[in-house]
This record gives sequence, C-alpha cells and structure tokens, in this order.
Amino acid sequence: MKTIEKMRGRLVVSCQAAETSPLNATVHIVALARAAVLGGAQGVRIEGVRNVQAVRSAISEPIIGITKINQAGSDVYITPTLEDVRSLAEAGADVIAFDATDRSRPVSVEEMLSEIRRLGKSSMADISTLEEAQHAVASGADFVGTTLSGYTAYTTSITDAPDFTLMADLAKANIPFVAEGRIWEPAQAQRAMALGAIFVVVGSAITRPDEITKRFADAIVGERR
Repeated sequence: MKTIEKMRGRLVVSCQAAETSPLNATVHIVALARAAVLGGAQGVRIEGVRNVQAVRSAISEPIIGITKINQAGSDVYITPTLEDVRSLAEAGADVIAFDATDRSRPVSVEEMLSEIRRLGKSSMADISTLEEAQHAVASGADFVGTTLSGYTAYTTSITDAPDFTLMADLAKANIPFVAEGRIWEPAQAQRAMALGAIFVVVGSAITRPDEITKRFADAIVGERR
C-alpha cells in the first residue's frame, strides 16, 4: 500500500502508443515516462513487459503495468492471463492493472487478484460499472479504475466526457477508485479528485501528440465551416 500512498492526490500519466504511432517503440515510451515525471507525474501506467522493464530502469516512481493481448472468444485484453501478471511483476511493475469487467474471460477476477497478491504487488481492477467495482473489491482488489467505462458493450452510451456519474457512485459506495478515461482538461482532473478519486490517470491528452493534434485540427476546420 506504500506505493498507492505515493500516488495519492497526484497525477499519474499513461505512457502508451498505438501500433500505428511513430512513438510505438520502447525508447520513445521511456522518454515519455521521463518527461511525465519531469512535469510532476508521481507515477506512470505502462503497457507491455519490455516497456515496463525499460521504464523501471529509467525512473524510480511507481509503475502501473499492463499488457494488451487479444484473446480468442473474449473481449478481455488488458492483462488477461496469469502469465501476463507474472511477466509484469518480474519486469518491475509496482501495481498490476487488469480488466475486471463482467465479460467472458480467460481467468476469473478472483484468480487474477490471488496471483497479484502472491507476487506482493498492488492491484488495480479496470471496471466499467459500479457492480463490477463492487465485485472486484469484494474479491480483494486494492482499488478500481474507471478505465473501461464506455468501452464495454453495456456502457457504450458513455463516449465523450469522463464518467463522473460512475465516480460519484463509487465514492458513495466507499469504493477506492482511480479516475481514468477521456480526461482531457485539468478542470476534469480536478473534478475527479473532488469526487473522491485516489489519483487521476491521464493518457492521450498528454502523451499522444497525434490525438492532441487531431483535436486542434478538427476544431479549426469546424470553425472555418
């Protein structure tokens, strides 16, 4: 839990790159992580075992590690298996995040959490609903993340802004949560903290220049029209 306390009340930056991005190379992910820390981030969220290992060698701040691997017969792809958990732990992740949604899955939430505990790591359960969060915490998750709200078939109506309603529901239920997903403005991060988030994870708005550029380009074209 010391790791979580280091991030409490602070910003964590998700340093990831799409497969088609020019930044999709470990050297660039490390640079993004170092830049985020220079800017004041108290932790980073990193995808991929190789990337986690490289970032671990470059910074001392906490790392939330994940993998993204498509699974046959399942929509679960964020850290889907026990082997992913073991590989991330060995690579140096302090917190292991995984998909804890109520979908067909290769490994149960309970088994994932048991393995994370066995390895002495903290756990972040990525959820999309209050019910999923309740199940994850009851199963032993250290905290949940709103990461997947809007990305499951039963929450697709949530597409633009961060899911502040879910955050408020989590706080009301006394569930420790992290705000993550579609946070583009500092004011949104402040609102998430006011609602009770342990910390806030921001990704695309900081580390994906293609997405940032597109927002500006689309806004300018729209104004011209």
